[in-house]
Amino acid sequence: MIRLVLVVDPNSQTFIPAGPMSTRRRAREIVLQMLYEADVNGTRPEESAIKFIQSRLQGRKGLTQFAGRLLIGTLQHRDQIDSRLKLFSTHWALARMPVTDRNILRLGGYEILFGGTPVEVAVSEAISLAKRYGDKNSPRFINGVLDRLYKESLKDESPKQDSPGGGPESTGEEATADLTEPAKRS
Repeated sequence: MIRLVLVVDPNSQTFIPAGPMSTRRRAREIVLQMLYEADVNGTRPEESAIKFIQSRLQGRKGLTQFAGRLLIGTLQHRDQIDSRLKLFSTHWALARMPVTDRNILRLGGYEILFGGTPVEVAVSEAISLAKRYGDKNSPRFINGVLDRLYKESLKDESPKQDSPGGGPESTGEEATADLTEPAKRS
C-alpha cells in the first residue's frame, strides 16, 4: 500500500506532496515562532519549549529532535551569532530590524556557523521563511547578510558543527539561493 500525504500550500491553495523538505521547513517555521517569542517575551524553559515543538509537529520524534536542536543551538549561540550579524547587516542595527527578520537571520546564522547544514540549504530555507513571514524586502536582505556571514566564516578555521539534523540535509531539489546579492533594505 502506498500512502501519499498532501499539504495545502497557503499561498496558492493547491495541494503539494509532503516530504522531508516540507516537514523540515515546518520544523524551521516552529523554531522561528519560538525564537520570535524568546526575543519578545523571554526564553521559555527548555522542557516547555520541546513539549510545544512536539505538539506542533504531532509527536514526530525525528522532527522534534531536529527542531529542538535548532532552537536550543540558536539560543545558546545567540550572542556569537548576533555579534557576527552586526558586522554584515549594513546600516541596520539588530535592535532596529523587524523581529521576524532578526530571528530568521539568527536561525540561518546558526545553521551556517554551527549547525552543519549545507550553506545552500540554510540560505534557501531562510529565504523561504523571509518570503512567507517577512516584508517584500526581507528575502533579499536575508540573502545578502547570510551570504556575507558564510563568506566570512570560510576565513575562520574553527569547528562549525553542532549537528542539528544527523548529517547533511537533502531537500530533493536545487537550492534557489543567489548568494551574490548585496544586503540592503529599502
